[in-house]
Amino acid sequence: MNRAFAGGMVFRRMVLGLALCALPLMLGCPAASPTPVENPGADKEGKTLTPVEITLNWFPEAEHGGFYAALVNGYFEEEGLAVTIKPGGPDIPVVQYVAAGQTQFGVDNADKLLLVRAQEADAVAVLAPLQDSPRCLMVQGDSGIKTFDDLVAKPKYTLAMNPGQPFAMYLQKKLDLSKVTVVPYGGSLVPFLTEKDFGTQAYNFSEPFNAKKQGANPVNLMVSDLGFNPYTSLLITSRSLIEKDPALVEKVVRASLKGWRKYLDEPQGTNEYINSLNKEMGMDILDFGVETLKPLCEPSRLPAGQLGRMEPAEWTKLSQQLVEMGALDADKSAPEKAYTTQFFEAAAKAEK
Repeated sequence: MNRAFAGGMVFRRMVLGLALCALPLMLGCPAASPTPVENPGADKEGKTLTPVEITLNWFPEAEHGGFYAALVNGYFEEEGLAVTIKPGGPDIPVVQYVAAGQTQFGVDNADKLLLVRAQEADAVAVLAPLQDSPRCLMVQGDSGIKTFDDLVAKPKYTLAMNPGQPFAMYLQKKLDLSKVTVVPYGGSLVPFLTEKDFGTQAYNFSEPFNAKKQGANPVNLMVSDLGFNPYTSLLITSRSLIEKDPALVEKVVRASLKGWRKYLDEPQGTNEYINSLNKEMGMDILDFGVETLKPLCEPSRLPAGQLGRMEPAEWTKLSQQLVEMGALDADKSAPEKAYTTQFFEAAAKAEK
């Protein structure tokens, strides 16, 4: 199942009031481990390691690379941690699991975190590897569309997009799409590949690569360029764990940050490992993915050495956008409670 299509399904379930933690924690995939060991709770010298679980929002791919790099390169183990990374999928409500203590850490996006927190799920972001969202609209290069202005002016143009997702709600509020026919996104590239005047929602590190492999010339219109830019691949934990064991949270953040630095600089070994876990992610698409992620993780506006940083203004802006589009009640937004920078600051200081 295509990730963007499944994401729309999950969001619709969420806004319809899916009960927190109604689904059992059945991920159906083996736990990730860098090397087979007899006792996963001990290091090579037999020293006891603290077990930690991180649940992803999707199957292993490049956007999770830094967390896997921390695993593969032993950074978690250096912190005294025996980390299990559990793949997610379309029916895994990561933020809800974290809030309920069914997993200690999770990986998900800022807009979803704010929306689920409004349902009284007390989950907190502690690290933001992707500063810019990979969300885009993908159009054909020979369609004549190079900008969003070109898109709205294009007659008889069809756009496949899940209208219930926050980014789509934002686009429909921001742009005059009266000349564009918006149809539900079906999870297939076939219409895009066969029709010149057909665009589709996408992530710029995945669908464009597959489209190019099949002979297309895609152009990506980045939704972040219009101002909707939620942090992506956030590392999330619960407020209760922060209060109970802040030292553990700091260790996970420190190792994860080191892993992201390693992945962006030297991704080969980690990509081979991700490929071993998810054969649909070939080495070619993983290599493309990490190169595409680099400017999303470290855009030019980000000061040097600040990979993973979160800004209060960005959380406030995102919260206000969700309120304005009707996805979030103003009295339940509380963006200042959705994140903390204390562990990033400690980890960044340790890296210097």
